Amino acid sequence: MRLNFGAKIRELRRRDGRTQEHLAEALGVTAQAVSRWESGGSYPDMEMIPAIANYFHVSIDELFGYHDEREEKIKRILDEATGILTKQGMNMYQGSLSDDVEECINMLRDASEEFPNEPKILLKLARALHMWGWNKYGAKANSAESTGILEFDIEYNSQNVYWQEAVRVYERLLKSNPSPEDREIGICQIVPLYCRMGEYEKAKALANDQNAIIISKELLLPMATAGEERARYQGERIMALLSNLQFAISESVSLRPAVSSSEYGKQILLSVINLYETVFVDGRCGRWHWSIGYLYLTLAHYEKDNDGSLENILNYFDKGFDHCKEYVRICNEGGYRYSAPLVSALPEIGKDDINPIAEDFWKKELRKYQKNIVEEIRKNPKYAECFE
Repeated sequence: MRLNFGAKIRELRRRDGRTQEHLAEALGVTAQAVSRWESGGSYPDMEMIPAIANYFHVSIDELFGYHDEREEKIKRILDEATGILTKQGMNMYQGSLSDDVEECINMLRDASEEFPNEPKILLKLARALHMWGWNKYGAKANSAESTGILEFDIEYNSQNVYWQEAVRVYERLLKSNPSPEDREIGICQIVPLYCRMGEYEKAKALANDQNAIIISKELLLPMATAGEERARYQGERIMALLSNLQFAISESVSLRPAVSSSEYGKQILLSVINLYETVFVDGRCGRWHWSIGYLYLTLAHYEKDNDGSLENILNYFDKGFDHCKEYVRICNEGGYRYSAPLVSALPEIGKDDINPIAEDFWKKELRKYQKNIVEEIRKNPKYAECFE
């Protein structure tokens, strides 16, 4: 270990163009001491190790030559966790997850102790706890008489022990110097969780601390580039805005029972679908096949929950099925290019670029329908895979 340590100091010193005298002066030791370290003749006091690491702007693990081993282990843990969590699907509700998610949580808890300030592990652990909290307890909400909007049952939701732990981990993440991308994901996940648990002031403070939409990267990058690169970023700007518009409208409709049960509510969602289909004028919607399919399935649920016609339910289900099936095909095959004029410069989709739909997605989806509807769906051989 000493030989590796000395060699690492020499490597870092030469990398930065520093002499033994420079390092010795910074640490308050003699140049002869540094020379002995590098030759393996002696070893610095342990309390000096953090100062040496800080001097070269590396971690202590990297200083001892453990960096590659550490990174490989972290990658293995994250890959395993990602494999478990992504196969669960995108819809969270009570009883929706398999037991291996709990095993994943225990693995990530251990990893967070071994690597206490590793943002990606903290983010993955918080996400897993967030999901498991949905699975074990769900969330409760009640319609407020004054507004007609569903309000969270704070007393119930705040007792969710997995969400309590998730909040603590998200907060650790935000203090761990994460990458801008990990920080953004963490903020987007903790803000709604704060709200479900009644921490409105924390949620508002965090939200108010973020940049306004007018200076987001999606809006600025088309102004900062030219040619094909600009066309790509213009496409990404359109889809970022459209995706967030869909989320905002879908959530607003679902939180208002009087709207979601009305013809007006259905027309709003159909308008969003129409906007997607107008942008993807050739029907090649790529990763957004899932978003459109989800909207159609939501409409099928609104119809069956409000005594809609069987014809409409089956029509929406059929369109949702087609979009979801195309999404699965893209996941399996990759090599997908967009071709509609406004988005043709978007990057090609590879096999690993989008999350797969859970293997039991259709099994869970069909549980939400009445028996007579399921039997009608079963009659059509087109949907055979939903019953496999």
